[in-house]
Amino acid sequence: GTTPYYSLTNARLKRGREKGECYTVARCKIHWTGMSTYVVGDIQGCLKPLRKLLKKIDFSHANDTLWCVGDLINRGPKSRDTLHFLQDMEDATRIVLGNHDLHCIALNEGAAPARGKDNLDDILEAPDSQELSDWLRSKPLAHHEALETRSGVEDFLMIHAGVAPSWSLQTTLNLAAEVEHALEDDHKDFLKNMYGDEPIRWSDKLRGTDRLRTITNYLTRIRFCDDIGSLRLDIKEGLCSAPSGFRPWFEYEKITPAATILFGHWAALEGVTNRPQVYALDTGYVWGRSLTMLRLEDKQLFAFST
Repeated sequence: GTTPYYSLTNARLKRGREKGECYTVARCKIHWTGMSTYVVGDIQGCLKPLRKLLKKIDFSHANDTLWCVGDLINRGPKSRDTLHFLQDMEDATRIVLGNHDLHCIALNEGAAPARGKDNLDDILEAPDSQELSDWLRSKPLAHHEALETRSGVEDFLMIHAGVAPSWSLQTTLNLAAEVEHALEDDHKDFLKNMYGDEPIRWSDKLRGTDRLRTITNYLTRIRFCDDIGSLRLDIKEGLCSAPSGFRPWFEYEKITPAATILFGHWAALEGVTNRPQVYALDTGYVWGRSLTMLRLEDKQLFAFST
């Protein structure tokens, strides 16, 4: 039969890949019992506003679920405490990795040099740095789940940054799983070769480190691309900064309406995509603006500002 990809544990996925099994996306109806699912934008080590926002919405660790779009750490003051907090509520979370999370793993493994703006010493110099790095390394790059909402059963795809124009929902999940597999197995080799802006576009013919790097760049770094998926990773500002011939990735994506897309990464959007099924959750708390949550069952927004 068809197994919902998102219902599989990481361990089962590992075993399945080793046996050459292929999983397909299936709709799994979940009966809504009044429990709520909230997705939060980039936390980036800002634990205090996260706590305040969870208190504001009266979050129940026993009944509610918190989805995190990645970039849990870096730039903010409490990266290590943020990871401990999320570890303590692991059963109530769904987390995907962002570029800052991957960078922290690479630093801990000695696979990359530190950058001037990094604020990760509280993790890297901690006695449990390896444990925290391994915990991050176990997280996926994409999460897909069907939820019972006010308007009926709805599929959601959560990634950190975006997708290539040609990717379907199934393709996105399969390619994300390739990177997750690399993080589990020969992860140091992957991390050493993870950095770089090339190849500039996706092709099914890519192999090896070029393939994994390109998948990672779409899922964790993309902002602008052209209609064939060519990346401009050097442009980090808002919509008005689009180079000629380039648009935000979500103007080309083909995943909606099969699934509503949830992403972070691009604080300069200030939460605005002008697309009904594409939600930008990073609203730049670490830059002095706000931390935002979206309740998926009714699409109500909650925010905490500095």
